[in-house]
Order: sequence, then structure tokens, then C-alpha cells
Amino acid sequence: MLLKFFGKGWLLLALLLAPVITLAQDVDGGDTAWIMTSTALVLFMTIPGLSLFYGGLVRVRNVLSVLMQCFSITCVATLVWLVCGYSLAFSEGNAFIGGFGNIMFANVFEETVSGTIPESSFALFQLTFAIITPALIFGGFAERVKYSGVMFFSVLWLILVYAPITHWVWAEGGWLFEAGLLDFAGGTVVHITAGIAALVCAKVIGTRTGFGKTPMPPYNMTMTVTGAGMLWVGWFGFNGGSALAADGNASMAMLVTHISAAAGSLAWILMEKIKYGKPSVLGIVTGMVAGLGTITPASGFVGPGGALIIGLSAGTVCFFATGYLKNVLGVDDSLDVFPVHGVGGILGTFLAGFFASTGLGVLSGQGYAEGVTMGSQLTVQLTGIGATVAYTAFMTFVILKIVDAVTGLRVSEEDEATGLDIILHDEKGYDL
Repeated sequence: MLLKFFGKGWLLLALLLAPVITLAQDVDGGDTAWIMTSTALVLFMTIPGLSLFYGGLVRVRNVLSVLMQCFSITCVATLVWLVCGYSLAFSEGNAFIGGFGNIMFANVFEETVSGTIPESSFALFQLTFAIITPALIFGGFAERVKYSGVMFFSVLWLILVYAPITHWVWAEGGWLFEAGLLDFAGGTVVHITAGIAALVCAKVIGTRTGFGKTPMPPYNMTMTVTGAGMLWVGWFGFNGGSALAADGNASMAMLVTHISAAAGSLAWILMEKIKYGKPSVLGIVTGMVAGLGTITPASGFVGPGGALIIGLSAGTVCFFATGYLKNVLGVDDSLDVFPVHGVGGILGTFLAGFFASTGLGVLSGQGYAEGVTMGSQLTVQLTGIGATVAYTAFMTFVILKIVDAVTGLRVSEEDEATGLDIILHDEKGYDL
């Protein structure tokens, strides 16, 4: 009788654990290892990659403020993602916003899965995207904004802009996801949103004191190049990890990412050589970022030929966009966020519709879903671009007005002249 009792007990326990055992069996160890590695690479892009890249581009009296902002945004975005960001972006909701099913990571356990990886790995991987996007934005208004304003802006922007657009594009049920928008790793979600937000911020906050009259060269190009190298390496996780599996799609995404970065760099310095007579170090690293940002939405859909054309286009178009923005429009996008990330994201999202195949999509006619033509796909791409630009611009403007009313946005001219390191943090980057 005792043996029979225990036998039935074990059977009952097995039946109770059956769903857990089934979920655990769905996890692929190779895919999980790759996503965990990619997560580390994308976080590496922000701290230290973007921190050093931006830090070297500002004036010496503001370097610590840039590093502080990158580090602080990493912390703030993490808590926003925990409290509500992940839920609003990816939990079941409607076509425009997620629900509250994953508030405080509710229903995310060791045994829950997303595809072939643990949901905790998916949530953490997506968090690193939520970290780097607002960090990109502040490059548009660097050297003149209060620390409290940056933090408050980042919280509101993540909740009101980033989470909804992420849901539109990447969540099942999101209206752009269902429409078939091609955005593999963040052309709309990361680059267009960051670029448009930076442009609006730069316009609303105004130029740095002396902009256009006083030279404002980067104080430490060595630091910038070091950060740029980290960004290039980290981007393999950004684009390759977006396959959410260790497979051929991830491998091809990494290959085309590398090709586009190299092509973008060379195209940019070629434009410099033609226009100015000499290629610059700043030019080659900026061209690299343009190539990387532009290939991002297309990286899971195109082959090497398409990547070459996209990279060359990125270096050329973003080069002229940078000069036009500052010289013609007079907008002080301090670290060229809009002309590189915004323009690059728009260009890459559009070109994804042309080159959606392992060959040259515009020639082969392959790579589209059944029943989809290039014309219909380009219509979807343009719709996604337009909706992202309009929503981001409007909401960013509203958020800026809220932040300005609550904490204030800009430091005084006197504080700006002294430097944000001393004024905001009572520290110096260098004791010279």
C-alpha cells in the first residue's frame, strides 16, 4: 500500500509539473547562449562605447557630464523597463500599446519562454535597446541641459514614445508588425525615434552659447575613436542578436552589418576628400556609425550586395545631411544625432524594401512575403517611417514642455561657460 501511495504521488507530481517540463524543453541552449552574449554586447555599446564616443566629442569642461548621463540613463531605463516599460512594449494589449500583464516583470519566471529562449533573456536583451535609445538622444543637446532635466525627460520618453513604438513594430498585434513592416533591429524603434527626438530637442532648447561663432572642436578624438571601435564590435550583438537565435539569419545579419560599416566609413571620407581635400578621423568613425545605423533595419533581410549599396548610400547621404543641418538650417544638434541616426534610420528602413533578399532585392524580386510586391512593401515602409517621425516629434515636444515646467531644461549661460562638470557634479574630468 505504501509503495502504491508513493507511486501515485510521483505520478501526480509529474502531471502537475508537466507544463513546466514542456516549457523547459522548448529552450535551446545555443540560442540562449547567443542572446545572453548579444545582451552583453549591446550593453557594451552604451557603457562604455557610446559614453566614450560622445565624451570625446564635447569640450573638456563637459566630459564628465556626458559619461554621467550615459551611466545614469542605463540605471533609470532599467528601472522603467522593470516597472512598466517591458509590459507596455511586449505584453498583450491592442494595436498601439501593450497591457499590464508584465508589470514589475509579472509572469516572467525561470521556466517561461519566448520562442526558443527564456523570456528573462528576451526581456533583458530588449532592455539594452531601451537603454541606448535615450542615451543617443542627449547627443543632440549636449553641453547645455540640466542633469535633472535629462533624467526626467528619459523616464517620460521611454514610457510615452519608446514603449508604444516598440509595441507597434515588434510585438505581435502591433499595427506595424501586422502590416508587415521590415525593421529587423531598430531602424524605426531606435534610430528614427532617437534622431527625430534629438532634432526636436535641439530646436526647442536652442543652440550652445557661441554656436556658429566660436569654434567647438572635439577635445579628445582618441577617446572618440576608442568608443567608436566599441560600438562597431557591440553592433554585432545589436543586429545579430535580433535574430533571437544562433542560426544562419544571425550570421548573415552580422556579415552585412560589418560590410555596411566599412562601406559607410569609406564613403564618408571620400566625400570629405572631394569637398575638403583631406579625410578626417572624425569622418571615418562617423561614417562607420552611419553605415551601422542604416543597415540596422535591413540587416536580417538583405545580403552582402545590398549591404554594400546601403553602406555606401549611408556614408554619402548622412555626410551631406550633417552639413545641411548645421550650415543651412543652423540647428545645433551637438553630436549629429539626427543626420546620422535619424537620416540613416529613415534611409535604411526605406531601402530594406528594395533589397529584401540574399541577393540584390531590386534585381532578383525575391525576399518578400507571399503575395507582397516591392511596391506594396515600400508603401508599408514609408507608412512606418511617417508614423514614427510624426508621433515621435509630437510627443517629444510635449515631453520637453512638461520637463521644462517641472525641473527646467537649460542651464544658465554663466553655468554653461563654466562647464557642466563643475556646475552639475562638482568634479573635473582632468586636473590640469
